[in-house]
Amino acid sequence: MWVCPITAPATAVIFVMMNRTMQIQRIHGIFQSFQWDSSTRILAAISLLFTVGTMLSCQQTLNDHHDHTAKNSATAVASTVPTVKADNQDGYVQSEFVFETAPFPSCHAATIVEVQHGLVAAWFGGTRERAPDVGIWVSRQVDGKWSDLVEVATGVQKDGTRLPCWNPVLFEPSKGPLILFYKVGPTPRDWWGMMSISIDGGKTWSQGTRLPDGFIGPVKNKPVELADGTIICPSSTEALGRTPAWIPHFEITKDFGANWTKVGIAPNKPDQIINGIQPSILVHTDGMLQAIGRTKEARVFESFSKDNGQTWTPLHLTDLPNPNSGTDAVTLHDGRHLLVYNHNPLPKGRSPLNVAMSKDGKTWQPVFVLESDPGEYSYPAVIQDSDDKIHIIYTWHRSRIKHVVLDPVKLGR
Repeated sequence: MWVCPITAPATAVIFVMMNRTMQIQRIHGIFQSFQWDSSTRILAAISLLFTVGTMLSCQQTLNDHHDHTAKNSATAVASTVPTVKADNQDGYVQSEFVFETAPFPSCHAATIVEVQHGLVAAWFGGTRERAPDVGIWVSRQVDGKWSDLVEVATGVQKDGTRLPCWNPVLFEPSKGPLILFYKVGPTPRDWWGMMSISIDGGKTWSQGTRLPDGFIGPVKNKPVELADGTIICPSSTEALGRTPAWIPHFEITKDFGANWTKVGIAPNKPDQIINGIQPSILVHTDGMLQAIGRTKEARVFESFSKDNGQTWTPLHLTDLPNPNSGTDAVTLHDGRHLLVYNHNPLPKGRSPLNVAMSKDGKTWQPVFVLESDPGEYSYPAVIQDSDDKIHIIYTWHRSRIKHVVLDPVKLGR
């Protein structure tokens, strides 16, 4: 359940908006008549405007059946959402770009990890997504400064041809080296998994090695390590000619990637099909695991395991919207769960980018708005460091990677 402070006023406002006679100023006027603080009015306005945008998009789709309607509606709705400044919100610590200029025009799918002497970030960059020149790039943050960018992996094959790289994932086990997982291949339907290691905190990397056939490692989001050292990698596959086309699963290793096993999720009933990919794993205080991630069905999915990831419940749609875009989540040191996602149900509507918090993994409270301007703010990765600070890294307009630091003590309290 997603909790938003907008109930009774919504019906009347939406009705007028559907007739396209109410201006944004009147919405603000209505909100000001309720006894809400400013941050609550902002969150309510965002929720309402995206709900209205969804309804208008559906109406327009019925009228003209144009394929581009959803994208245009998403842009129109985003342009009406009031800009929310990150540094004016509770919990804000700092924000920055990992780099200002780069030797590539396009970048995406960032990942972040804490190491002994700071942070390491990685992403894929090149001419554009799927272009053969796309490689994996790394930068390290030491003493508060990000290092020069280094390309640490490419898709060059033995015959000299080059294929694109995809979706790096950084992970440092409690008793192992820093691991970089990534994918190589023409498309997500036929890519394969690769793995490289660093024994010096990300300064240098081994030659990439291919994972066993049928395994790709974590598809987008970080693994979790259980008390016995078992590493569970949240993963998924995409395919044509099957139902569902998207299926999440988990890849498990107990020896840092030397050997692997695969665990699927219990299938849904034929009339309850859900296409899900790119899960994150939350760890509850009673040991239960919760997977949460992206779907084609306009809402975030969830699944649960009560046996350390050996079996998982069928996918279930939460109340949280999802515009067919990647999410990430983490269980904080105090037991709360934090989710970073686009609170927008419109396809290709990758703004705004939001943070929500939950005590039980079921009821989510909005606590922070990372981005609200029109554009693409997507594919977040989130961790909590040893000083309890939250680090979020994400795609900013496909041209840069942004890093935001939050204080969890001041979020959702």
